[in-house]
Amino acid sequence: MRTAPFASLRSLFAITDVRMTGDLHRGEDLAQEAFTRVFAKRKDYQPSGKFSTWLWRIALNLCYDELRRRQRREETSLDGMCGEAMAALEAFVAPEPTPDKSLVEQERSELVRKALMQLSETYRTVLVLRHYENLKFREIGAVLEVPEGTVKSRMAEALTQMNRILKPILAVESTKTDGQAVESVML
Repeated sequence: MRTAPFASLRSLFAITDVRMTGDLHRGEDLAQEAFTRVFAKRKDYQPSGKFSTWLWRIALNLCYDELRRRQRREETSLDGMCGEAMAALEAFVAPEPTPDKSLVEQERSELVRKALMQLSETYRTVLVLRHYENLKFREIGAVLEVPEGTVKSRMAEALTQMNRILKPILAVESTKTDGQAVESVML
C-alpha cells in the first residue's frame, strides 16, 4: 500500500513542526496542513526540482507563518511548553538504562530545546534541518533557496549561538554531577 511513505513523511513533518514551533498540537496541525496544501497544489509542482525539496518548502513556510502569527499576537503556551510538547519529543529519545541517567538526559534535552527556541528562525531552521532531519547542506540550500555557502555560514552561527547559550548552563550542570564530563547534547 502506498500510504506508508506518506505516513512516515507526515510524522517527520510533525516532528519538525513541533521542534520549530515548540507546540505539539500546533506542530501536528501544521503537518496536516502541509499535506493538504501539497494535495491542493499538486498541479503546481515543477518536476525540475526534487519533490522532497518542494514538500520541505511548504512545511517550513507554514512554520514561518505560524511563528510570525504568534509574534504578532504574542501568544504563549499556558503550560510553558513543558507538558505535552515535551512528552512528544521524549517519545523519540532512546530510553536510558537507568532512571537517573534518563532524568539527566531529559533535563539536558529541555535545556537544548529552550536554547533552540531562543535562536532566530533563520538559524533554528538550518539547525533543525541538519541535525534533526539529517539533510545535507546542499539539500537545505535547495529547500531554503539560498546558496550552500550561506547554509554553512548560518549553521556555524547557529552552533556558535547554541554554544554561547548552553555553555554557562552546562558548566553549572557539570559541577552538579560531581565532576563527571557533560556530553554535547543534540536530542
